[in-house]
Amino acid sequence: MTEIDDKSLNLFFQKEKQEVKDNGFSRRVMHNLPNRSRKLSNIWVTFCVLAGIFLFFLFNGLEAILNLLREAFNGAMQTGTAHIEPRSMLIVVIVLVGLAIQKICSIE
Repeated sequence: MTEIDDKSLNLFFQKEKQEVKDNGFSRRVMHNLPNRSRKLSNIWVTFCVLAGIFLFFLFNGLEAILNLLREAFNGAMQTGTAHIEPRSMLIVVIVLVGLAIQKICSIE
């Protein structure tokens, strides 16, 4: 369509616009729609979480995380950053774990 046609159509629809009373119709329709997609989504999320937990323990995930943290701490101490207090490192680890838990819990 040309620009003139668009303008005339917009003008026509603005003039002929009528408000239709809803009277709760939209709410009733939305309430009666099937929730199949939400149920499938919840089932899929539950399956993925359970699979992740299973694989975490199957491949010794806790041991791998502890080894990684130990290596990172030892590496930091060996590269001349020995002036960092262990309490500071502990606080950093706690904050990072807290942020990770918050991120995991906020996924929907």
